[in-house]
Amino acid sequence: MKKLSKLSVCMAALVGAVVVGGLPLAAHAQTKEALTFAAVTFSEAGRGERLKAWVEKFNKSQAVAEITPIAIPFGSFAKTVFTQMGGGAGPDLVRMDAIDYYAAVNSKSILPLDDLLKGGNYKFTEPDKYMIVGGKRFGVPFELSNYVLLYNPALLKGGKPPANFDEFLASAKAATGNGVYGYAYRATMAEGNGFWQDLCNFVYGFGGRWSDAQGNLTLNDAKVVEGVTAYKQIYDASVIPKGADAATYRRMFWERKVAMEVDNGGVAGIFSLQAPELAFAAAPSPFPTRAQGMVLTALTINANTKHKAAAEAFIKWTLQPENQKDLQELLGASNVATVVERSPEMMAKRPWLKVYDDQAVNSVPQLVQGLEVKTPEIQQIVLEQVLKVLQGGVDPKKAMDDAQRTALSRVLRK
Repeated sequence: MKKLSKLSVCMAALVGAVVVGGLPLAAHAQTKEALTFAAVTFSEAGRGERLKAWVEKFNKSQAVAEITPIAIPFGSFAKTVFTQMGGGAGPDLVRMDAIDYYAAVNSKSILPLDDLLKGGNYKFTEPDKYMIVGGKRFGVPFELSNYVLLYNPALLKGGKPPANFDEFLASAKAATGNGVYGYAYRATMAEGNGFWQDLCNFVYGFGGRWSDAQGNLTLNDAKVVEGVTAYKQIYDASVIPKGADAATYRRMFWERKVAMEVDNGGVAGIFSLQAPELAFAAAPSPFPTRAQGMVLTALTINANTKHKAAAEAFIKWTLQPENQKDLQELLGASNVATVVERSPEMMAKRPWLKVYDDQAVNSVPQLVQGLEVKTPEIQQIVLEQVLKVLQGGVDPKKAMDDAQRTALSRVLRK
């Protein structure tokens, strides 16, 4: 009897282990590899929760891997993640801004993905080329946010956007008055990163670049000087709310106090949510060329991961057409790694999306190409000189000559 009782207890325990949760899968789920995925987006109101739900879709599709999202605010993201990775730890998967991506490649903190994606036949968007560093791929685009001209037709003469810079300047002047400003951008060191983004749009739009194809600095190139000169023309025209930060003038836009601004797709998405009754529109930026800046983020795998195969499975899952479509929809006016056609219903509801999507082929990262990791130092030098142009009346050519000379000696030690 004693032996029978022991056998009965063992059988009961075995049956209980299998039946708990109703299915044998519940017991199997406990053996899943646990990964972490860090992204600024997880900390954002609205989009953060939608992105977590998207990751959960991956978790439900997998028998052996499960990802836990980690929300880290933008202000502390890079320092937190790079400190952890430098110590041999950190999240398995990381969404990185472009500047951090190049720094991670330089420090060998992330894994190459060439072998993983070989033969995948993916239709990547044009900016994917910026994921290739030294002939190797270390990430795939996660979110691409392009820049175009946003405008309020009710505040512009004839309701039409300017087609070139002369029309742009005239339209901004005509719209200014009675508490309304024709345009808005940043021009203070207090918002240095935003100031740089706005300046890049002018410089790129006039055909300038901060460096050439070989990575040589071109801060005083004639086209760069043209862009800086145009920036000063707008500043001197008394058409902007001088000193206003981005949060302020973006709010002024949806309050119908700003007629135009060149801004990224994330901002357009905010406008559509904050002021759904505002009939704003979008058009290509009114500069001589279509080139504009771009907010580029990459999806990468931490070189310290102990779950390489599972992390790679997530990368490949992310690039599947249906999952790309879902990701693009939850991100709003941004693009993703591959070309995704938006639904006719969405395009009819938000016609400005097409303008943003069409801009992708002309977008350029707001970095000094070939010297990406040196961008913060070069940016500081350039902005100091541009402020002398705007506020001190310094000639743009002289200012950019000084910027070139200072960057060569201080940053590149030449």
